[in-house]
Amino acid sequence: MHASTEDSARPIALVTGASSGLGEAFVRALAQRGYDLILVARRAERLAALATQVGAAGVAAEVLPADLTNDADLARVADRIRTCPRLALLVNNAGFGVDALYYQSEFAGQSAMARLHVLAPMHLTHAALPGMVARGHGAVINVSSVAAYLCGAASVMYCSTKAFLNSFTISLAAELAGTGVRVQALCPGFTHTEFHDAAGMDRKLIPKILWLRADYVIDQSLRDLERGRVISIPSMRYKLIVRVLRMTPQWLISRVSRKKFAAR
Repeated sequence: MHASTEDSARPIALVTGASSGLGEAFVRALAQRGYDLILVARRAERLAALATQVGAAGVAAEVLPADLTNDADLARVADRIRTCPRLALLVNNAGFGVDALYYQSEFAGQSAMARLHVLAPMHLTHAALPGMVARGHGAVINVSSVAAYLCGAASVMYCSTKAFLNSFTISLAAELAGTGVRVQALCPGFTHTEFHDAAGMDRKLIPKILWLRADYVIDQSLRDLERGRVISIPSMRYKLIVRVLRMTPQWLISRVSRKKFAAR
């Protein structure tokens, strides 16, 4: 049985997409940093197993199974956020990728991505901020991607939704200045998680030097949050890549992405 978050005085972090990948890594890192946890994802069994693991270290972990592309489930999670007076951190991490041309993909999948990457973070952040601002502290991490700086073939919705998350977060930071509430868009590159397998991507096509460890990404994110950095890009190599992308003409990025997809 999992300890109740209501029986503790520690700060609470709610993590979406908590059952695997960066979400699971966030859960483990935050448990070590003294947070109690609310775990949100579709796979209840994996959430329960993770809650048991972190609970063994004395962390209270509440399991909240939900599909955030479902209106009722999303509203239920938002309601839980509004009724959580000790919520100190919201991590909007849930997401997925589709490795295919937009017009050749099922629209249902593309629509679900927009709901999960855009509407869900909007809704949950809107639920969290009034309480955080009233308390004078708190933080929201929106898990974006270096793909936010790309506009190319085969990742149309993924790149577009991540670009939205960056703009959304930067704009929120301007609104929240002076409130004591921080926001961050975390923009990792290729990271060793289940994400790329689920998206149908061939890991062998990606140079080893570009891969990051999930625990490293989370550590950098939390360090940058403490420093007040609104955009967190883990590792110097990806900082350089983003700088180059910003200086590269869009026509060239588009051409390279088309050729790369056609060569597969």
